[in-house]
Amino acid sequence: MTDPSPGPRPGDPRPPEQRPVAALRADVEEAVAGLDDLDGRPVADHPAAFERVHAALGRALSAGSERG
Repeated sequence: MTDPSPGPRPGDPRPPEQRPVAALRADVEEAVAGLDDLDGRPVADHPAAFERVHAALGRALSAGSERG
C-alpha cells in the first residue's frame, strides 16, 4: 500500500497577474515534477496530479496574457 500524496502546498498568495514570472515558472515546474513518480502511485491518484499541472499551466498562461 502506498502513502497518500500530500495535498497542495501553499504558494505565493498574490494573484497570478501580480506574481513574478519566476514564481509562476516555479509553480509549473513543481506541478510537473509531481508527475515523476506517477507510475508508482495508484491510478486513482493520476487525475489529481494532472489537474495540478493543468491548473498551474492555466495560471501561468493567464498571467502572461494579462501582462502583454
